[in-house]
Amino acid sequence: MAPRRDLKERNFPSAQEELRRVPPPLTDIEQAPSYRLAFNDADFLLRDEMRPIRMQLELLKPELVQQELGIQATVVMFGSARIPDPVQARTELEAAQAAGDTARERRAENMLRMSAYYDEARRLAEIITRETQTCGTPLYVVTGGGPGIMEAGNRGAHEAGGKSIGLNIVLPHEQHPNPYITPELCFRFHYFALRKMHFLMRSVALVCFPGGFGTLDELFETLTLIQTGKCRRRPILLFGHEFWTRLIDFDYLVETGMISPGDEKLFRFVETAEQAWALLEHEYDLKSTANCSV
Repeated sequence: MAPRRDLKERNFPSAQEELRRVPPPLTDIEQAPSYRLAFNDADFLLRDEMRPIRMQLELLKPELVQQELGIQATVVMFGSARIPDPVQARTELEAAQAAGDTARERRAENMLRMSAYYDEARRLAEIITRETQTCGTPLYVVTGGGPGIMEAGNRGAHEAGGKSIGLNIVLPHEQHPNPYITPELCFRFHYFALRKMHFLMRSVALVCFPGGFGTLDELFETLTLIQTGKCRRRPILLFGHEFWTRLIDFDYLVETGMISPGDEKLFRFVETAEQAWALLEHEYDLKSTANCSV
């Protein structure tokens, strides 16, 4: 008797099966670039004309992986890659003092003060992960994948026994993923624009710690999208009132008419992980497991 057929059997071979069937090239004509399968031809995929396809691939790859892993809601944490953890900051200060280097010592003292934000980011990520792991829709911490505040976010989630996401990007000075990212959720981008989309596609909140151009870029892009109605409103929490108000005179923007009255209320200042969590908990009614579906 002939074997029974599977109703779900593929009608056509998969790309992987097709590649396994391809024999090694033997003749000169088989070695010609034009003879390669298009989807397995790196030179073809890297042509300038293929940029739209490469952008689509960068959109699809992280999207499909996150869909398969059931990730629906994220909290994005931004901040400087230069802010060290307190242990590292203290070690550097002691080394500067021992060397008698005044300028180095001043820099080290500043970094030690800023390292308090590393602890807050680490603790907030731990709270978010721990408190929502049993939710119908758990919250996953997302960072840019590098050192500093990004490392602190992934580290806190890791220490809580949960998964977290790292969206790395290729830079002239290579950015390496920090060791606390969940490996299957560690992505790498070429295009900043696609990386930015993935920061926001699933986010229910944005948490910004002190940072430089990159942090400001992400903050103001998100504020602009919300201000113009291009994306939904969500909590935007700025850690460190003194830092942000010294850096940016938000009142002056309102006073000069550069933003509308009320636009300065698109974000909130916070100082501690507990304060930030209380705001998120209230915003999405996360006080109990029964009510924590975002």
